[in-house]
Amino acid sequence: MSKSVTEIQQAFKQLRLAETAEELPELLRKAEQSSWTYLEFLEELTTFELKRREEKSIQKRLNWARFPFHKPIETFDINEQSAITERQLKQLREYQWIEQTYNIILLGPPGAGKTLLSVGLGIEAIEKGYQVYFVTMGELIQLLKTEEFINKSKIQLKRLRASDLIIIDDVMYMAMDQREATLFFQLIHQLYEQSSLILTSNRSPEEWTELVDNQGMMTAILDRLLHRVEVIHMNNESYRLKHQERIFN
Repeated sequence: MSKSVTEIQQAFKQLRLAETAEELPELLRKAEQSSWTYLEFLEELTTFELKRREEKSIQKRLNWARFPFHKPIETFDINEQSAITERQLKQLREYQWIEQTYNIILLGPPGAGKTLLSVGLGIEAIEKGYQVYFVTMGELIQLLKTEEFINKSKIQLKRLRASDLIIIDDVMYMAMDQREATLFFQLIHQLYEQSSLILTSNRSPEEWTELVDNQGMMTAILDRLLHRVEVIHMNNESYRLKHQERIFN
């Protein structure tokens, strides 16, 4: 005796195909109307399930990324910036720099579009399959200082360290004491040539050393951050650090 649609839906749910179970009546209706072959029906069914799984995976990674807002890269108006050309933006959106663990530093005053560009790139990177994590410098230092005794901090830093791309917003907006600088150095050392970073700041890397008492520590941090890097000034000007490997040709 053949099973009812409801029974088949229940079987799909037991197989953890809940999305397909809900869509099954509609798929059967389309199959009947369009006279699908068995193979065509199976193709539609599997395509639907894979699409839903990918959508759920993207949404999960978006939630984990903790973006402050959701504005896709298309909302970034290239015409309002002379710091970055359309060709450069296109190269950034190819994401080869993530594969090669390059870093991006976006410099400029508040409102220049640094965070908007970094979030837009982060969202698109997630859609392309990368894991991304967004954090402000202040939040990051707090997470590092509480990792040993607060479980939430431990979980967040575990996700950060497992990410392909980490966006750190407002880097070096305030001075760091010796312990904070040490924790930050340890993290950068762990991420070095393992993950790509996008750093936004209103101070140039040359000024960052002024905010840390231990110059040797800051030099070690900069050595790792600036090994393979593209620095873009979001104030109608773009420049690259001398003697550094470059993304753009």
